[in-house]
Order: sequence, then structure tokens, then C-alpha cells
Amino acid sequence: MARRLRFTGTDSKNGGCPALHEDTKSGEIIVQGPPLTDPEDLARLKHFGPEDRAVVVPRELLVNHGPKETHRVSELISPEEFGKLFHHFEHSAWHLETRRGYASDREDDGYAEFLETGVAPMDLDSDWCQNITAQTKAGKQVGRVRVVDQPPTEGQRFLLSYARCNAATGEDARCITRADAEAALLPDEDFWLFDSRIVAILRFDDEDVFHDVEVITNPAEVLRYCQVRDAAVHASIPYDAFAAQLTD
Repeated sequence: MARRLRFTGTDSKNGGCPALHEDTKSGEIIVQGPPLTDPEDLARLKHFGPEDRAVVVPRELLVNHGPKETHRVSELISPEEFGKLFHHFEHSAWHLETRRGYASDREDDGYAEFLETGVAPMDLDSDWCQNITAQTKAGKQVGRVRVVDQPPTEGQRFLLSYARCNAATGEDARCITRADAEAALLPDEDFWLFDSRIVAILRFDDEDVFHDVEVITNPAEVLRYCQVRDAAVHASIPYDAFAAQLTD
């Protein structure tokens, strides 16, 4: 089976080699670069087997784009601290929404209305919608890409209907099938990215209950999530076009 390779980075300004990739399943790092071919140089390499190949890469490539530690130490914040980020971000907030359902949605009165009518209510007077509307009117960018199964789960159908409310606040609401998300090597993590410098990974239990948030601020790791955002936006389509495809 082919590896699931995710491009990590290159210091080349024209997109060529050398470069690093990561196997998203095994965590192995794939080094791409010009081969070392001088016999005298190869003879000096220790433990160099007959099937091995040596490549030459600048030190800066490994420093800038290589993994910094094997295990990240989690920095957790409470849901209350997480909520404050939506009031204090400076220019952008973006969400990759990967779960098949959210307990908080099922507990909402609007969910019961959706089950009865097939249409989620507009709640533009809610605290969430009023804040996001104020942020986008101030010129800030807010968006999300929702990963949707085929067929969609009940929770995903609710969110597809609710997306018109997201759009009414000024959000760029987009969707992508789970198959296309996997092809684009998008992670299963459900996260928000604030100002391209703070990653907030949402953590849930097996019952889809939101518990806490892991915050990442290491620039090298944040860059990876920025790349995920770019790939997700590129591979997704606006929510209304996505919903229309489901009814065709």
C-alpha cells in the first residue's frame, strides 16, 4: 500500500528539491535531495548498505522543517479560555471540522426543530452569531471546512442546514467529502487556527462531548496546520454547492 506522504517543507524558493515529507501513518521522515555519488564520500559513510541511497540536504532544511521532538507536551486550556480566543483574534479564525457529530448540537433546541422539519433554524441573535458577525464586519476573516461522510450522518446533515447561518455571519463555510479529505491528506484532528499563529485542537470523548483544548504555538508546528488549511480550502467547495450535489 502506498504511503500517505505529507509535504513538510523546503528551503528552495522555486519549489524544487531538497525537501522533506512525513509518512502520516508511521511518522517516518522522507528526505528528498540530490544523491551523493562520489565513491570516496560513500566509502566514508558508516553502516551504508548495498541497497541504501544517500542524499545531500542543507542543514537549514532539517532545522526549519524537521521534527523538533518525538512527543509534544500538551498545553491544555479550558472551554472558557478557548471561547475568549474568538473575541481577541486579530485577523483570522479558521476551523477544520472533522467529527461525525457534536453532543452540544444534539442538546440544542434547534436540533429538535431540525429533526422535525429538516431545516435548522437561523439563530443570528445568539451570542456566537453576533460576535462572528461583528468580527467579519470589522474586516476579519472567519471560515471553516466541514468534512462530510457519504451518506452524511444526522449530525452532519444538521450542520449542512445550519451552514446558511454560518454564511450569514460572514463566514466562508465550505465542505469536503471524507474521501476527498483523506485524498488531500487532511488530518482527523478537529481544530481552530487563529491568526496563523495559534492552533487550538478540540478534544472530545467517545460520546462527542467537548472537554478541553490543546493549544499549539510552536511556529514549525503551526506552519503545518496552516498548510492543512490551505489544502482543505483548495479541495473543498462552498456549502451550498456541496448541499446541491447531495440532492442531485
